[in-house]
Amino acid sequence: MTLPEHVRVVVIGAGIHGLSTAWHLARELEARGTGDGTDIVILDKTGVGAGPSGIACGVIRNNYFQPAMRELMAHSVEVWESDPESFHYHPIGYLQIGPEVMRADVAQIHREQKAIGYPSELIEGEDDCRTYMESIFSDWQAKNISVVLHEKKGGYAENMSSMHGLRGKSEALGVELHTPVQVTGFGVDGGAVTAVETDRGSISCDQVVIAAGPWVRDFWHMLELPGDIDVLGRDGKVYERPMWTYWCLQEGTLGVDPTFLVDNAGNMPPVVHLDTDAPLLDDMDGSTVSEDLWGIYYKPDFNFGGVQGGAMPWVVEQPTDDVAVDPYGERSTEFTVTEEFERMWTSALAHCQKR
Repeated sequence: MTLPEHVRVVVIGAGIHGLSTAWHLARELEARGTGDGTDIVILDKTGVGAGPSGIACGVIRNNYFQPAMRELMAHSVEVWESDPESFHYHPIGYLQIGPEVMRADVAQIHREQKAIGYPSELIEGEDDCRTYMESIFSDWQAKNISVVLHEKKGGYAENMSSMHGLRGKSEALGVELHTPVQVTGFGVDGGAVTAVETDRGSISCDQVVIAAGPWVRDFWHMLELPGDIDVLGRDGKVYERPMWTYWCLQEGTLGVDPTFLVDNAGNMPPVVHLDTDAPLLDDMDGSTVSEDLWGIYYKPDFNFGGVQGGAMPWVVEQPTDDVAVDPYGERSTEFTVTEEFERMWTSALAHCQKR
């Protein structure tokens, strides 16, 4: 497919950010009578879901402590619910399970969810939490659990399948997807982007949406934008910080049949997110993995095949410009799942459930 010489909007990136933006924008232009999907093109250097969107767990929840996020996330869940089949969305719910030290914060989240009519159930106290979890999983055995917040909405979407669903929705409205196309620079006039330069030619445009996930750093440099930003601290002082900081999130899939993780009724269970301050012991030799607060999340996975999940991300300490984003994901030689993560995550699964 030949690149257009001009288009109103260029979206860079064919992950969830780019595909969703193109779809919603096409709908909005049409609703206002000011255009349609033919005014939009999406460019990606590799293909649909080639970055985080194609391998991430795909968890959909409204479990955030910041009040400002609550209504936004509730709206996001409604979008997923609008077409579960196309989005390959599983509305199985979400469990946040925590120790006494997190009890007050989780209860606050429940109050805020209740205030906006978002359905969830709060269970408090170790005995009641154990009984509630055993009503879902008869083999539940996690320790030091004092609070459970069960979001009745939410769940997860199959990563690559949902990306192709979004692609289909945007293309049905006239949006064009061009891939592989490598963006090499921008034409700028008077401080505004007027063109996107690629390895297949130049596209003049009115607006650009950069939806490139971890590659945003490179486009920031192309636009010659500042590498540092002033941040106002809680102490009232201003601190200079790098504009971009990379975090690495390790996730993995336990190679079992996804139906291995069914609930007591034989159905797909809610997504499980557990934090606890109980000691984590190696399930093979009994040695100590962690004596600090630790946490994991997990759910069935039909893309890689098994039980998929992860743990806490960690900050990449090296300078931002030295972080090798490419090759990405499983092809990376630097940011891959470690043996330490494998030991921790599988031991954590065994801590939670006897199976």
